[in-house]
Amino acid sequence: MTNAATAAHVRIVTAEGGEGWHAPGLTEFFPEPFLFEGTPFAINRIMLVRFIAAIAAVLIIWLGTRKLRLVPGRGQSMMELVQEFVRRNIAFDSLGERLGRKYTPVLTVIFVSVLFFNLTGVIPFLNIAGTSVVGLPLTLAIIAWIAFMYAGIKELGAKKYFGGQLFPAGVPKPIYVILTPIEFISTFLLRPVTLTVRLLANMMSGHILLVLCFSATHYFFFQASGALAAMGGVTLIAGLAFTLFEIFIGALQAYIFTLLAAVYIQLSVADH
Repeated sequence: MTNAATAAHVRIVTAEGGEGWHAPGLTEFFPEPFLFEGTPFAINRIMLVRFIAAIAAVLIIWLGTRKLRLVPGRGQSMMELVQEFVRRNIAFDSLGERLGRKYTPVLTVIFVSVLFFNLTGVIPFLNIAGTSVVGLPLTLAIIAWIAFMYAGIKELGAKKYFGGQLFPAGVPKPIYVILTPIEFISTFLLRPVTLTVRLLANMMSGHILLVLCFSATHYFFFQASGALAAMGGVTLIAGLAFTLFEIFIGALQAYIFTLLAAVYIQLSVADH
């Protein structure tokens, strides 16, 4: 933890009056920059984790697909398994075969990106999800927003798309005064906001739980004494359990985020 972070933490003071355990706080997500400080390009530990995750994703995909064969090798098989999962279980189920094939590439990119950035939270020496600070979840949500806007305009035309979304057929005209602003907010504003908040909140809370468990384990094992030291075993087991749970949540959130993006595309292309 940085000095700025620990200053804002809840403290447990030892019996001798010394410094004790510091509970994690929101300052965990705002580490000090170590490059280009004071500029729009400032890089802190979380940005570095994002760069590493992005490079790893590109490198793994490149290695798995650089020598495509009719009979796939191990790496190609893994890449095809991921794409097939997105295509069959997300794209085709939500959009049907024609549109599913068309939007599988962008949905696959969203799924792989969210998955890799989520799983950095459980990788040693990285230890924080790239999606646990709002900038990245918002960027991914904007990509999904652009995708469903493009899909609606491409399939229906701009006039029919916006008309169908903002002025649903079969509604008395005076009701549009109330209905149209509600439709505008829910369709064009709340969709990316809810995608952002859902992903952000899950990854933030997961990181806080892991830091809470492992920082408490360190304190109990190396600073506490007597019977209190035995509590380190409990917090260690809890930390390991939450690590496995966080892997599951990271994969689940990637699936949910991509599935909602596909559902929003389907809602955009539906002829209202």
